[in-house]
Amino acid sequence: MYNKVDEKFIADLQAIAGKEHVYVDPDTLDQYKTDEETDPAKFHTPEAVVAPGSTEEVAAIVKLANEANIPITVRSAGTSLSDGAIAVCGGIILLMGRMNRILEVNTEGLYMVAEAGALVKECQAAAKEHNLVYAGDPSSAETCQIGGNLATNAGGIKAIRYGVTRDQVYGMKVVTPAGEIMNVGACLKKKTTGYALEQLIMGSEGTLGIITQVTLKLQPLAPYRFDVLAMFDSVEKAARLVPAVIKAGLNPTSIEFMDNSFVRSTTTFCETNVPHRDIANFVYVTVETFDENQLDTGLEKLSELCEEAGALEVLEADERLWTLRRSCQESLRILSDVTITDDFVVPVHKVAETIEHVKAMGDHYPFEVMVLGHAGDGNLHVCMCRKNLTEEEWNENVEKFHREAYPYVYSLGGRLSGEHGIGAKKLHYMEEYTEPAELEYMRMIKRAVDPKNILNPGKIFNV
Repeated sequence: MYNKVDEKFIADLQAIAGKEHVYVDPDTLDQYKTDEETDPAKFHTPEAVVAPGSTEEVAAIVKLANEANIPITVRSAGTSLSDGAIAVCGGIILLMGRMNRILEVNTEGLYMVAEAGALVKECQAAAKEHNLVYAGDPSSAETCQIGGNLATNAGGIKAIRYGVTRDQVYGMKVVTPAGEIMNVGACLKKKTTGYALEQLIMGSEGTLGIITQVTLKLQPLAPYRFDVLAMFDSVEKAARLVPAVIKAGLNPTSIEFMDNSFVRSTTTFCETNVPHRDIANFVYVTVETFDENQLDTGLEKLSELCEEAGALEVLEADERLWTLRRSCQESLRILSDVTITDDFVVPVHKVAETIEHVKAMGDHYPFEVMVLGHAGDGNLHVCMCRKNLTEEEWNENVEKFHREAYPYVYSLGGRLSGEHGIGAKKLHYMEEYTEPAELEYMRMIKRAVDPKNILNPGKIFNV
């Protein structure tokens, strides 16, 4: 239903963004046929790639695309695990990387203003320079961009204490599907002045607007913290530590889980030796405080909980050990060329049960089911590797696994995705497992603001 990109459209793009920022050569287009998707069957090569340098240029490109009836897929750093940055309907890829400046760090108002293409790690570093913290901290923080975090409402390892990305945002500048520029949200503690459009647009995966600038909340940096890594010889023991830590009132910043499959893959990938590598399941716990006495009592209490849970060993989780956790997704590459990562989220009190159940399910499939995740907020990443399976065997068994796992997750009150988004990969599951009235409400919103379905079509649900 869309038109093809032609020479006139390319010339118009060049007039807006500059000839040097519009790419149509095959080598460049081939680089953007996928994001973190590893299955070639899901690759789609765009017809053109354009890198705007300002909000005004983004607005002009969107207006042009509407006139020409050509779809736009917005791409941040391409770290999506749900095919969110793949141009599944053709058209153009809009790269946000040129718009990468941090415009302001306000230490009185405790906020930061940054362009959407700014790297998350640079936002974190800019805050830390002023003894402040930007609390958004996904595992891909080294490479992902802040606009992509907002578009998917990314979670990360600190979500249990600070909340997800939408909890870290005051407001943002957005280009609408019609190419208009609007500012939504404000640096206010509370606001009931019409619809909270910033909350609606965050997590909409680029389908309701293009985020070009963000105003992030900052918080004082806690001066005291401890990081602990507890090792267990069974999934059950490790999983049961999670609710014990939460109930103990330690107010942890992070509780992260890695099963032994990931312990083995990531230690190999990082070339790092750890005790009990062949049997250990990891639980990381971080506690931050402004009171040194609370730090000491918290560490003592956590040590008791680990001992009661049957830990093999408890270590200080230094940066070397945290690197293992952050490298889990990358480590899958040494196991298989084609992998899939699910993003279940369940009520926090159901985490231990879910980990145990999903691992047991894996015994009935011709691939290993690997589990890691942000156990403290109920978000579990369930991963599988194709290895030597044929494409037909792989697709058949993945579908069978999903037909077993998804109903189980929903029976607990869970959902398909906690932070990765739906993208194109889970679209048909989204349509199947979402209540019809809720799904139609979403469709009505999309049709109302983007009647030509220009922005990121083929994602989340079919219009």
